[in-house]
Amino acid sequence: MTKYQKPAGFARSLGLAWRGLHYSWKTQGHMQFHAVAALVVMAAAWWVRLSRWEWLLLIYAIGSVITAEVMNTAVELVVDLAQPKFHPLAGMAKDVAAGAVLVTAIQAVVIGSLVFWAPLRRWLEQFL
Repeated sequence: MTKYQKPAGFARSLGLAWRGLHYSWKTQGHMQFHAVAALVVMAAAWWVRLSRWEWLLLIYAIGSVITAEVMNTAVELVVDLAQPKFHPLAGMAKDVAAGAVLVTAIQAVVIGSLVFWAPLRRWLEQFL
């Protein structure tokens, strides 16, 4: 193998990662909601011509929410595998993971609000 060839394991790992994202997309309604919201936010960012740094903040916020949602899905799967029947600690583990998604989503809303505040104010001033 030359130094320019990728190891066979990398392609397999990448395929498995896409499989996990696909599973999250197909089974988690919140994941679909977050993805649609991300598209709306990116379209709005393009429309108001945000700066490169504002785009960077939005992409970071969007990526954080999607990451948290995928990790929440993984926690739910592991908890269901380890404890198929109801157990208070299993339920709490799921609630804590969902709480992490909530914190990340709130963070994204705050970032989005700060980034879009000035363009939205300028747009509204045209009508007032």
